[in-house]
Amino acid sequence: MRQDIQKLLKDYIDYLEIEKGRAKKTQQVYYRHLKEFFSFAKIKEPKDITEEKIREFRIYLSKKNLKKLTQSYYLIALRNFLKYLIRRGVEVLSPEKIELPKVSRKQIEILDYKDLERLLDAPSGNDLRTLRDKAILETLFSTGLRLFELCSLNRYINLDRGEITVRGKGDKLRVVFLSERAKKVIKKYLDKRTDTEEALFISLSRGTNPKVLGRITPRAVQRLIDFWARRAGIPSKVHPHMLRHIFATDLLINGADLRAVQELLGHQNISTTQIYTHLTNKELREIHQAFHAKRRK
Repeated sequence: MRQDIQKLLKDYIDYLEIEKGRAKKTQQVYYRHLKEFFSFAKIKEPKDITEEKIREFRIYLSKKNLKKLTQSYYLIALRNFLKYLIRRGVEVLSPEKIELPKVSRKQIEILDYKDLERLLDAPSGNDLRTLRDKAILETLFSTGLRLFELCSLNRYINLDRGEITVRGKGDKLRVVFLSERAKKVIKKYLDKRTDTEEALFISLSRGTNPKVLGRITPRAVQRLIDFWARRAGIPSKVHPHMLRHIFATDLLINGADLRAVQELLGHQNISTTQIYTHLTNKELREIHQAFHAKRRK
């Protein structure tokens, strides 16, 4: 019996949402990647998916000058789709036939601790915009939140407890914690607000008397971090994820358990968290070089 690939794709996306609990963004990425493959290879039903068509698609992706990592996302989506079809009893190409490109893991960009302090201290005014920006910077460093998680926060949090329940990737809930410094600047920022907007961090219009435009966007957070980094005289490009990186490495360098850091970051696999051990190992190496065998001639 002929099985329409578009119907199977829709079923798969429903499966990702209902059975696997994948985030909306993940569903959209998988849908877009698979649709592009089906369109390129003229896939009408599962038996049309062949090694030859996948090889041609890989050449097509390579000629688009996509990064190796981006190319691998297309293939991961296809492999997972094939696994789903096999579980449903559909005869289809084995996912193991699809080899992923070797991707060299990029060195994590991290701020020097002195630059971090300069960045956190840069916003020094008492106007609403400056207080908001300072609260954002302190919250990112205190919690290690992803950018979309930060933008999704609502204002009605218990500052005395200093705990925030966050909905992360895959709609998974976790608890993150605010430092005393973060709690202090968030309170000062909220005390300045007179609006009723539900969002913790808001978008503001330009001018001396800015109007609240709604929830802040990830792009706006990126811009304000870049602004304050330049104001602080930091020569390198600073992006929001660098504060997440330094949150993780700061915990590990000071002796935190890897599993605990995994939980705080919301990583599904500990292998993702282990990336940060390379940075802490570097710190240990520098300590060894500075203090080991000083009495030897």
